[in-house]
Amino acid sequence: MAGFKQCAWLLWAFSLVLSPVAAQAPQESDFTADDIEQGDALTLLNELASNNTEVPTLARRDGSGCTPSKLRIRREWSQRLSYIAAVKCLQTKPSLMDPAVAPGAKSLYDDFVAIHLMQTMNIHLSATFLTWHRYFTWTFEEKLRTECGYTGTVPYWEWGFDVRNPAASPVFDGSDTSLGGNGEFIPHSGMILTEAMNPAALIPLPPGSGGGCVRTGPFANMTVHIGPVALAHLILQNHDIEHFQAIMQADPRYVHGELGVHGGGHFTIGGDPGADPFISPGDPAFYLHHSQVDRLYWIWQMLDFPNRQNVWGTATFLDFIPTPNVTLDDVIDITPLAPVVKIRDMMNTVGGSPFCYIYI
Repeated sequence: MAGFKQCAWLLWAFSLVLSPVAAQAPQESDFTADDIEQGDALTLLNELASNNTEVPTLARRDGSGCTPSKLRIRREWSQRLSYIAAVKCLQTKPSLMDPAVAPGAKSLYDDFVAIHLMQTMNIHLSATFLTWHRYFTWTFEEKLRTECGYTGTVPYWEWGFDVRNPAASPVFDGSDTSLGGNGEFIPHSGMILTEAMNPAALIPLPPGSGGGCVRTGPFANMTVHIGPVALAHLILQNHDIEHFQAIMQADPRYVHGELGVHGGGHFTIGGDPGADPFISPGDPAFYLHHSQVDRLYWIWQMLDFPNRQNVWGTATFLDFIPTPNVTLDDVIDITPLAPVVKIRDMMNTVGGSPFCYIYI
């Protein structure tokens, strides 16, 4: 684990959710730092979002296929043993990928890593980041259910519960109901990250208490088949998708010297593949982290639903290869894992297609 001495990224990320335009939401000043770091503030905002009158109305929308009786509920790290068993099961299922395209994919689980690797430069620091990962995580959940008999949902990792001691988290404590323990201790000096648009701007990450192979927990003997490739403000104040996604991803065109909530979670886990932006789905914790990222996105949307149904930006990493602006009619393609879908159908988790879930 990266072993952050302080998780300022969590306080900064929390402010992404709240917005002055959402009249029913409290203001940032209503919460203490402890409220934010311990998850209490986000829990309250989650309640406000799930109690939004839009939820039952949207779920009953004609033709959506999503009704209140069919709603799935995503919860904080729960149904642990059955979820772990389903992930292990997915690692035994045959790959759907063309071996000529992804020779490293040995299982259906590996297919998710391969798809993420191949599309990394289009799905990070781009307009598709939020909706692409929403669909990707939902598809993983679907495969757990259809291929492995899992009856639950992808749980989320509530970062606030573990901000002071990630290694003691029920997600990472090395028990049979965790995703693994800390890696073997290897002395090292930490990592130095550079900003994508300004290599001279350094973001130092102090060393953690691991660094080596994970030896405890249900995935201690797991083999990663793909990679490595490239290991290397509050939601309250952002009421448009441009700034919401920029702050969440620490887009260097908007913020400097920060990881954002997305990078902060990945580098708290750290290591290979967890902190490798190309093959990070190789770590089972990826899906809990991105379920939480999607939870923040969902809360932010539901606090002002009619005005938060759009996208902003282009389809390439920091627009390094200039491309047209993404629109709601553009598509997300993660075949052969799932059908091609329009981005507009990814905007609503209870009235869009194919989603039918909320968070509590």
